[in-house]
Amino acid sequence: MKIKSKSTITCPKCGFQKEELMPTDACQFFYECENCKSILSPKQGDCCVYCSYGTNKCPSIQQKENSNQDPNCSC
Repeated sequence: MKIKSKSTITCPKCGFQKEELMPTDACQFFYECENCKSILSPKQGDCCVYCSYGTNKCPSIQQKENSNQDPNCSC
């Protein structure tokens, strides 16, 4: 399966959605909602904001899932 490079983040505070290009070389720990300016951080057990609030998990998790490795993030 091809690694998806974009994910739509949904702000849990205001519901605003925006498609973003995910970094491939690092996990993104913080994200500022463009609408309400809330700072999002990963939920407990998730490695990044994309795994917590995005439509697609981050590239490192996708890669591990595709290769049947333990899907815990190692960012």
